[in-house]
Amino acid sequence: METLLKKSNVDISHKPAGKFEETRYEKIHNVIFSNSDVASIRVAEEIASLIKEKQAKNKPCVLGLATGSSPIRVYEELVRMHKEDGLSFANVVTFNLDEYLPMEPDSRHSYFHFMHEHLFNHVDIVAENIHIPDGRIDYDSAVAYCLAYENKIQKFGGLDFQLLGIGRTGHIGFNEPGSHYNSGTRVITLDHITRVDAASSFLGIDNVPRKAITMGIATVRSAKRIVLLGWGQNKAEIIKKTIEGEISSHVPATYLQNHNNCTFILDTSAGSQLTRNKTPWLVGPCDWTEELTAKAIVWLCSKTNKTILSLTDKDYNDNGMADLLTLQDSYDLNIKMFNRLQHTITGWPGGKPNADDTSRPERALPAKKKVIIFSPHPDDDVISMGGTFDRLVEQGHDVHIVYQTSGNIAVSDMDARKYAEISKRISPSEEAQKIIDAIKNKKESSSDAPEVRKLKGNIRRGESYAATRYMGLEDSNVHFLDLPFYETGTIKKNNLSDADIDIMMNIIKTIQPHQIYAAGDLADPHGTHKVCLDAVFEAMQRMQSEPFMKDCWLWLYRGAWHEWDINEIEMAVPMSPGQVLKKRHAIFCHQSQKDGVMFQGDDSREFWMRAEERNRDTAKRYSALGLSDYAAMEAFVRHKFN
Repeated sequence: METLLKKSNVDISHKPAGKFEETRYEKIHNVIFSNSDVASIRVAEEIASLIKEKQAKNKPCVLGLATGSSPIRVYEELVRMHKEDGLSFANVVTFNLDEYLPMEPDSRHSYFHFMHEHLFNHVDIVAENIHIPDGRIDYDSAVAYCLAYENKIQKFGGLDFQLLGIGRTGHIGFNEPGSHYNSGTRVITLDHITRVDAASSFLGIDNVPRKAITMGIATVRSAKRIVLLGWGQNKAEIIKKTIEGEISSHVPATYLQNHNNCTFILDTSAGSQLTRNKTPWLVGPCDWTEELTAKAIVWLCSKTNKTILSLTDKDYNDNGMADLLTLQDSYDLNIKMFNRLQHTITGWPGGKPNADDTSRPERALPAKKKVIIFSPHPDDDVISMGGTFDRLVEQGHDVHIVYQTSGNIAVSDMDARKYAEISKRISPSEEAQKIIDAIKNKKESSSDAPEVRKLKGNIRRGESYAATRYMGLEDSNVHFLDLPFYETGTIKKNNLSDADIDIMMNIIKTIQPHQIYAAGDLADPHGTHKVCLDAVFEAMQRMQSEPFMKDCWLWLYRGAWHEWDINEIEMAVPMSPGQVLKKRHAIFCHQSQKDGVMFQGDDSREFWMRAEERNRDTAKRYSALGLSDYAAMEAFVRHKFN
């Protein structure tokens, strides 16, 4: 798919990010971009400029490189520059931050494999100039090996540029909490949270190594230039602690506050918790848009523990919002905000027939709508919006569930073998035995055989049909797209292609919906939810000229981890206790994802528990603001195309 992005002209050099009053809480220079793609291209441009500058002086360009999802787009752009713009890496010397221990270089989990897959195999770098910690060393020789790694860096004159990501523990490289300011390259024990975050790549936390080799804090700080990448909502809290907090070994990234040429490159979500973004009224005068006013009032209610209608002038004045009262008095502000939130609540997500829809989130007409619920995986529909799904079906709308991916990699080998053995007992076959043998003989570093992937996909399909039937939907209204980008058999997925978009466009054209629901999770720019959302956006954008698209509204829901902020919500659908229970049972239909789920994330609870807690919390937050009290609520934001 041809990219629609333009190169950024934003300056990311190390200099003040804005007026002092806006950034007075911040101790590290940072630049926030609208999205990670644009930001990554800009970082790649800086690296390319440095390479060319060194080439002109006939000197090596020594790069410290990172792995993980954050730098992938940077490496893609550098590869593009090499192939299309003639950027040469002949003078480039690289030192990677870290590697798991133990780890074979040819394992698909190794950082050796990662770097060659994403960068080195595609550019003209000299093989001898590539340095990646060796995950095969034994502990007896580790100290000598690590000292030799440090000496190699010094032999080349030190690091000219260090690229970093950041973990949720605040680690840079694998420098976990407790790492010393002057630490060098060494073996380290990985924090549990770090291992949890890596679990998806290893198909379960039990497979994640417990140790690693990492450059030390002092090694990183010695770089002449440091750029740290931070993408997504999951990184927002640690980014705030790093940029605004005190220097502490408990958050090793805070050591970067003392570096004189360090920049954090963030997307909007990762920078959302910085004071100037989360509560800008605390740092200076604001342009009080309707959206910012709503955000401030919700925050003020939480701060004062008051309902909207009980806020006073003093509450506004005492909490940095005196200038807002020069525009409207507190009574008018309170009434307006109360009505705004009240109007988001509806038990009719498809629109209420024969009702005045002036202040309702959805249109009354047509009374019976055609609806597509896009589900990235074969369970996101019931996990994220099972109550709304139920209401849409009960209220007679033509609801279609569209599963964008097969979800096959989330089925464990144990479950797949169990189903294959059951099939063999019922009806002995060579195919069933072939699957059993493929699973028994599978190596840790290998991908699933095609027949195993097919079985795992069918397990997810069977569970999906069980859930949708339980919700009262006919099988003919359930669709499986198996988008090609996902079908790699590994955690790493392909980029979206025209084939993916064509499949998306075809299902939309076939149904011609009045409503589309899609997963609006933006936590991981390379995650399946984000890629599936991009597919929805691109397909709908390309179809804007279609007549039926003028009446098609796109509603975004969130997954099991996060919810929209109250001030962002445009439709809140209440759930009765009975619907909460029905949603739970629908989630239970996805048995392969219930116990011992492979992609648990940072929360040990099962998905149904997370979903219920999130839905109950949304209802409690509405109630705390002085609105109606419900058992639970699901929330949506409407996306409007320009």
